[in-house]
Amino acid sequence: QVQLVESGGGLVQPGGSLRLSCVVSGGTFGTFALAWARQAPGKEREFVAVISRGGTVRNYADSVRGRFAISRDNAKNTVSLQMNNLEAEDTAVYYCAARSNTVAGAVPTSGYAYWGPGTQVTVSS
Repeated sequence: QVQLVESGGGLVQPGGSLRLSCVVSGGTFGTFALAWARQAPGKEREFVAVISRGGTVRNYADSVRGRFAISRDNAKNTVSLQMNNLEAEDTAVYYCAARSNTVAGAVPTSGYAYWGPGTQVTVSS
């Protein structure tokens, strides 16, 4: 059974930085495309960053491009999200997600079968 657990959320001031991490257990990590998504109160969940199973291709939502960076460590079965220059609009519950993917360079934003419980990120002064 595949399980994901996020960590690293918290309260940060506008302009600050946070790094989220997610440990993935079960399954074959190297075959997973991995993603971070977020959901703010009253809004639909949106994907903010996706990384291919080989780690060579990344894609970002327009709202975070240039500020967020997704990375993965296949030796440690982890995926991380470095968030810089945070804004109040980034406040949300952040989730990591995984899906099996047969195409090495694909960065899908749908079809994720495995999700973590989420970690709260609050950007406020």
